[in-house]
Amino acid sequence: MTASFTAAELRNALALLSSPGLIRLITEIDDNGPIPPRRLAATLPDLSSHHLRRTTHVARAHGLARVAPGAGLSLTDAGSELADVYDATARWARRHAYPTRVCDFTTRLQHSLSLLVPALVADRADGSPRSAGEETLSAGAATDLAHPRALLLQWLDANPQVAVLLEAESVA
Repeated sequence: MTASFTAAELRNALALLSSPGLIRLITEIDDNGPIPPRRLAATLPDLSSHHLRRTTHVARAHGLARVAPGAGLSLTDAGSELADVYDATARWARRHAYPTRVCDFTTRLQHSLSLLVPALVADRADGSPRSAGEETLSAGAATDLAHPRALLLQWLDANPQVAVLLEAESVA
């Protein structure tokens, strides 16, 4: 576990980072650039307007996105770095067909991040960095997961604001 976070703060941060709306928003902006004003609903049409408002509020409150005058909704440095963590984790998951061979990006990323939760939250008695879920992975997949885990830990240490739970926050 990182020294700067309690177990509850890590769970909060990973719940936030695993939310489908946030994953979609961060990766959409990372892949295609800022979302112009009043184009968010057209850009992510399968999310309700309430969900979009809540997701953008949470992304802005945690310093992951900002509204640039004239340009629309864009990523902050922290948001761009999170997109890099998402990309590395998704690449690991695709390479190892996790959780299944055919899976959408958001689900693949959520399942992969869920593998990291036990490893980050609980100190294992044997000192091993593996999580309980990794026991079902091949040795190569478990070893390869060390890279996304390290990136996530580095990102969390650099962005402690994501561990702070906002009042009535839920972007799931």
